[in-house]
Amino acid sequence: MYINVLIIHNMIHSFRIKILSILFLFSGCTTQTYNDAEYFVSEKSKELDFPFSDASIVGNIIYVSGQVGSEPGTRKIVDGGINAETIQILNNIEMILNDLGSNSDKIFKCLCMLEDINDYAEMNKAYTMFFNSRSNLPARSTFAGSGLALGAKIEIECWATK
Repeated sequence: MYINVLIIHNMIHSFRIKILSILFLFSGCTTQTYNDAEYFVSEKSKELDFPFSDASIVGNIIYVSGQVGSEPGTRKIVDGGINAETIQILNNIEMILNDLGSNSDKIFKCLCMLEDINDYAEMNKAYTMFFNSRSNLPARSTFAGSGLALGAKIEIECWATK
């Protein structure tokens, strides 16, 4: 019986050491809060009173809200179809990044949302022309859904560094 008590005592002691080791290991971990996020709304967007910011900035990362191919300061989608809309969107994104002291060379991820997946090839041509001069292309995801804001054919959001 003495041996059983000794074995149980050693198991409890070993368990305590493991728990303390785990607590010590995780005591150095910190949880970053995002209360320090900044929000950017351009003067042209303020006039439109959208319920979102043009971009949010957390640390060194700029998160540009989804953009449609509207003329700056309006809710009017440019004429010319998917090609013209894609070019307009990328120019609008460039304008937002420039206002924040960044530029399209610092984009590292894009998310393209098409109204119709059959527009993929044409969108890709305009997108490629915009980023063609870069040696490092941003990561990209593309999908099609059903209906986009303002009747747009495409919406693009992106992430860039400052």
